[in-house]
Amino acid sequence: MTAITVTDVTRVYRRPRTSLTGPPPMVHALRGVSLEVAEGEQFGIVGESGCGKSTLLRIVAGLDRPTSGTVEVLGHRVDGQPERRLRPLRRSLQLVLQDPMSSLDPRMRVGDVVAEPLVAQRLPGRRERVAEVLAEVGLPADAADRYPHQFSGGQRQRISIARALAPRPRILVADEPVSALDVSVRAQVLNLVTDLVQRHGLTLVLVSHDLGVVRHMCTRVAVMAEGEVVETGPTERLWRDPQHPWTRRLVDAVPELGRELSARDR
Repeated sequence: MTAITVTDVTRVYRRPRTSLTGPPPMVHALRGVSLEVAEGEQFGIVGESGCGKSTLLRIVAGLDRPTSGTVEVLGHRVDGQPERRLRPLRRSLQLVLQDPMSSLDPRMRVGDVVAEPLVAQRLPGRRERVAEVLAEVGLPADAADRYPHQFSGGQRQRISIARALAPRPRILVADEPVSALDVSVRAQVLNLVTDLVQRHGLTLVLVSHDLGVVRHMCTRVAVMAEGEVVETGPTERLWRDPQHPWTRRLVDAVPELGRELSARDR
């Protein structure tokens, strides 16, 4: 089964006018993007900052609407749907964002943070489920009674992962999940996400600017540049024999973390 289908998606933003007489400037964030992600696949979307990959992620997650084109998640249309029709999507697709501190309410205890999607979906057994997912991400039981600022950056990202897993989603979407973390803990978090995805049979969509990180976690990848998908294929093929200049540029730019992770796995 296909988990995600994106067909000819464009996204155009209007910027504020710069003159009284001229038209407002237009920004073409996405230009006819099409891709498919199979259920259970670990799929990467990689590209430099500003290439449109995060815009695409938001559209797939139903947080933004395309200017044109269609998006289906688990057989259901996402584009153009009112919020009430996106409720099943909110449970089946969960996000792990780049900066854990900005995505966690500092006034809420960790247990309440992790339970947020359970409350939104009116799911029972919240206390037991919170304890279960905190243990899965390697946090102690008493973490539920503490506040996010009492944890390190890597631990806060584990809290974000626990919150995403709480409603038992079928798709996990991670947007630069380790770019805000210290180098010393990035590999730990990446390995944790990979282990959880494989243990629960989830579909993973990983968005990153680092092809080395994507190679460590994903079996197939789409390379984006200037709002377009310029190359798609098995990660190893793109790594060893990139065809498009943008892909070659990303391979050459892989930092030491990505190379270390990739070498460790092979």
